Amino acid sequence: MKAIASFKSSRAGFSLIEMVLVLGIIALLVGSGIVYLVGVLGVGKETRVKADINTISAALRTYESQNLSLPTTPQGLRALVEIPKIKPIPKSWRPMLKKTLLDPWGNEYQYVNPGKKDVGGFDLFSKGPDGKAGTEDDIGNWSL
Repeated sequence: MKAIASFKSSRAGFSLIEMVLVLGIIALLVGSGIVYLVGVLGVGKETRVKADINTISAALRTYESQNLSLPTTPQGLRALVEIPKIKPIPKSWRPMLKKTLLDPWGNEYQYVNPGKKDVGGFDLFSKGPDGKAGTEDDIGNWSL
């Protein structure tokens, strides 16, 4: 009876090889999951940019209805947050946004009035992941 008890106590627990094997399998599963999710992050950022552009466009339209004109390109999107110091100074200004929004890559949204791509309107866009305006990865109000 004593021999059986000592045999069980020496087999209790996992060996080092078993532990390394299990950790390797877990690392493989986590690694493949991360690779799969990388594409999802890019789509999520593009969706956020489109939502931000819609929000800023609505704020610009409200600004236009209150002041009878859109902000000029030099006034930019700051005119939605603080009263412009560059002419034309709006007479019935009020803040449309609490702060200027940044795109998911940390860049300010670009605003051009009158628009080059949206003729008769304004261009509002993110420079995209490369941070350069005028490249193929730009996301703007003309592509919504």
